[in-house]
Amino acid sequence: MAEVILMPRLSDTMTEGVIAAWHKNVGDTVKQGDILAEIETDKATMELESYKEGVLLHIGTPNGGKLQVNDLLAIIGTAGEDISSHINGAGSAAPAAAAATEPTPAAAPTPAPSAAIPAVDYSKMEEVVLMPRLSDTMTEGVIASWVKNVGDAVKKGDILAEIETDKATMELESYKDGVLLYQGAKAGEKIQVNDLLAIIGKDGLDVTAIANGLKNGAAAVATTTSAPTPAAAPSTVSAAAPEAAVVNEGRIFASPLAKKMAAEKGIDLRYVKGSGDNGRITRTDIENYTPATTTVAAAAPTVSTVTAAEVTPTPAATKTTSNTSAGFESYEEVPVTQMRKTIARRLSESLFTAPHFYLTMSINMDAAIATRAKLNELSQVKISFNDMVIKAVAASLKQHPKINSSWLGDKIRTNHHVNIGVAVAVDEGLLVPVVRNADTKGLSQIATEVKAYAQKAKDKKLQPSDWEGSTFTISNLGMFGIDQFTAIINPPDACILAVGGISQEPIVKDGQIVPGNIMKVTLSCDHRVVDGATGAAFLQTLKSLLEEPLRMLV
Repeated sequence: MAEVILMPRLSDTMTEGVIAAWHKNVGDTVKQGDILAEIETDKATMELESYKEGVLLHIGTPNGGKLQVNDLLAIIGTAGEDISSHINGAGSAAPAAAAATEPTPAAAPTPAPSAAIPAVDYSKMEEVVLMPRLSDTMTEGVIASWVKNVGDAVKKGDILAEIETDKATMELESYKDGVLLYQGAKAGEKIQVNDLLAIIGKDGLDVTAIANGLKNGAAAVATTTSAPTPAAAPSTVSAAAPEAAVVNEGRIFASPLAKKMAAEKGIDLRYVKGSGDNGRITRTDIENYTPATTTVAAAAPTVSTVTAAEVTPTPAATKTTSNTSAGFESYEEVPVTQMRKTIARRLSESLFTAPHFYLTMSINMDAAIATRAKLNELSQVKISFNDMVIKAVAASLKQHPKINSSWLGDKIRTNHHVNIGVAVAVDEGLLVPVVRNADTKGLSQIATEVKAYAQKAKDKKLQPSDWEGSTFTISNLGMFGIDQFTAIINPPDACILAVGGISQEPIVKDGQIVPGNIMKVTLSCDHRVVDGATGAAFLQTLKSLLEEPLRMLV
């Protein structure tokens, strides 16, 4: 059966997209993960991957054409398949129209829905909201929480839900006024990109036909009439803390930052009163929260008398028992986050697809240390050694453009712009925000951007435009005491630089053995794009710039 692909909402402000280039033509075979097209949005030009295998049967507009979000972008199916019903349906209504016009022998038992489907004007009576593709690698999203419930009035700009992607938790804004009539999944559940997320329209509208049509006949509306109720907490826990008043029951609305702060401080969000819209818990609520009682903590040691199987689900109980029972074994299993899944998939593909080779060089940082001290006396923002490495790498890439290249399968792209990705560690994994046109920026500007990106990454506030489009990546573990390491290339980049810490080592200077401040860097190269001599020449240039840093400031 043919699969309809709609124009995805690739950023929180996107309303339309322009086809920069089609990578596949009508009649071409498409595999899962193939690049279908490059789409220019209001923030960036992104590559759209196919999540279905088949033959490209139809494209919604040629190169340079413009499509609104949820308009018909492409159809993938079997060669020779009749797709006229999908094309005539157009846009978000295509799947529903196809389901409505197909003759069904068993249509008699359900005359009311069958009669209602042709009368629905999807473009005017309601808004079908599909799961947007919020990053270039996203294939599915998890509903972290619903901010609006079924039956709530929704205004343009209101937050509908918080969606956890492979890189961040983002707030999804409504771009239509109306009433939230349908939710495609409960909090904590996954939705594939372009699957039905919500329906916003006029109060009282029967959304059964729409939901069933968009989900290929799946009965999904029965669960929307009432909010999901989580399983009741064990009576032993509720009895252990009678003094604490439960403020939030069922689904808890809290911002991503508030959830992170609560987890770090060990605060149970059920007892925190939110000051935001619909009782939403914010950062201020967490900062101002004072626990009413410590009864739960006091009751924890009592679990040491139960069996190991009863203890393992609770981390606090596991710790207590492991301290008191000899030979006790325990573990904790947590679901894999979207971010961790993507890190696993992309880096596995990189390591086992791109033939890596590694070049290591030692750099004397004595002059860089002295220069940095002088610069920080003048600069309003503190300049780090990593900022100096970024600047030196940017200057080196301009002299060695082959290092600043990308492997695209049947061609190699040599980038004239220098966009350096800087790996930032967060609790859930790794994010790589991009310093764009780094070769044109001064050290103070680079330092300011990197600090801002690092904070946004930790607060889960990075947007797709912040992490897309790198041409080279730097990973620095020197601040963790690592002398040297090898990094896995961040595709489609051709290289990544692993930076170690600065340590004092004996060096020969003017015929004398003296202490020197040495930093080791390792360049990981994709041998399909870069050869050993090219990589070595790049490192020699980088070494010369860092050992004489005034050269890169000219």
